[in-house]
Amino acid sequence: MSSLASTLLQEASFNCIATIGDVKHDSPWYYISCGGCHTKATRGPSSLMCAKCGNTNVSGEAKYRAEISVYDSNDQAVFVLLGDAGSELTGKQAAELVANYFEANQELSAGHQMPAPQALIDTIGHTHKFRVKVSKLNFTGKVQSITVTRIVSAEDLPPVPNPTEIPLAAEDEVALPTASVFDGSGFNAEGGTEGTSDMDESQKAKRPKRHAC
Repeated sequence: MSSLASTLLQEASFNCIATIGDVKHDSPWYYISCGGCHTKATRGPSSLMCAKCGNTNVSGEAKYRAEISVYDSNDQAVFVLLGDAGSELTGKQAAELVANYFEANQELSAGHQMPAPQALIDTIGHTHKFRVKVSKLNFTGKVQSITVTRIVSAEDLPPVPNPTEIPLAAEDEVALPTASVFDGSGFNAEGGTEGTSDMDESQKAKRPKRHAC
């Protein structure tokens, strides 16, 4: 996947199938957005403000911004779930989860950060087709993360052939697949083992001839 950075000239979107390995717990999974433009609101002296709208008294709304680690049979990455993508994944709105949490924990201050909800943690181990958006900026930071804009569907990763199931002679070589990403596809495996016909010819060449009695 990292090889994509060298070829990107501008923003690009594509689908990829991956399994969720973990949810990042040491950073906030949501942000408070401006109710009008949905950009991040900032806390002023007495109210929330929006730099984009110029509004000094905005109605704040919790939106997803959760980091998850994902993998397929060839690669791994960090995905950032934004807005509706988080709701599509968990089936829950961020605003609903945050409101329920603080209603059940009224002794907490307004500045308290809610931990990752169970609805998000329950997605670990599930495989989905993600619609992601990338640009060069995704590969310049300390952590290379990719933005998820949509959950297309639940999926299953294709099975990976076990090389031990294929009997090979000691001198036979197997080319392991390498990962690549391209527009409209996502993770894909290129390369593989020798063709069946090639192996048949090799085995025929090694088989000792029988002498007629």
